[in-house]
Amino acid sequence: MGDRSTRLLWPVLGLPAMVWIALFFLVPLYVVFCVAFGTVDPVFRSPVPTWNPLQWQFDQVEVVWDRLFGPDNFYLPAVLRTFAYIAIAVSACLLISFPVAYFTARFAGKYRGLVLALLIAPFWISYMMRMLAWINLLQPDGLVNAIITLGGTIPLEVNWLSGKPYVVVMGLIYGYVPYMLLPLFAALDRISPSLLEAARDLGASGFDLFRRVILPMSVPGIVAGSMLVALPMMGDYFTSDLLSKSPNTAMIGNLINLSIATPGQSGQAGALLLVVLLVMLVPMVLYTRSNARAEVRS
Repeated sequence: MGDRSTRLLWPVLGLPAMVWIALFFLVPLYVVFCVAFGTVDPVFRSPVPTWNPLQWQFDQVEVVWDRLFGPDNFYLPAVLRTFAYIAIAVSACLLISFPVAYFTARFAGKYRGLVLALLIAPFWISYMMRMLAWINLLQPDGLVNAIITLGGTIPLEVNWLSGKPYVVVMGLIYGYVPYMLLPLFAALDRISPSLLEAARDLGASGFDLFRRVILPMSVPGIVAGSMLVALPMMGDYFTSDLLSKSPNTAMIGNLINLSIATPGQSGQAGALLLVVLLVMLVPMVLYTRSNARAEVRS
């Protein structure tokens, strides 16, 4: 009787989470499918979802495919731009976060809690509010121009908000770098100090210690942090809208937002969202399989 109750305990405890996922992920995802494979009202240009999968139509998906890979390829530059921005931003987040996470895990000591609180503090402020703060800083009469011109003594004025790609990438780095810090800290904090001391006793130099011990053992944190940073960037549209407002810096999220706001294109927005979902599933599946294999080997 005890074994049976034990076997039933964990499914019962997991039932609320399963219901939550079904209601707030699977059901909305099915609605997106129904909109993407549905039709458009010819009069009001509003989406008409097709709830029966056997009646799904692929007109909207074909339009998105043609705009990605057809002669028009209107969407392709934004997609390639998104991948480039994400690659640069993730690399920069990693370079910024790794030294901070290593210092916090190894040398912060009794101030570790304070340092972690400061690292988490950006999460307490709305992402949109932080981007609006950057707008004030980057305006022609803002603080950034005041600093680089030494209060106006140097005749130089940079229009940062005129559709510059590096400003959008800078905004992505600033907005998502905390997502990289915490997984890296968790991975580096698990490295035993005795293991580092043993490597030093065996004659490992500082570079060898980093290359042979610290870096390999921090790979799970690097992969987890990169995914946590890259996946929300795939759907980000606030950053480009607020810091650029130029079609030359538009990302996939901007295309989805524009399609939703345009009458008759909600189905195309759903199809674009499915493309983003498929792209995001690939690294998630690879990460899950690598973790499963690592657990089997250990």
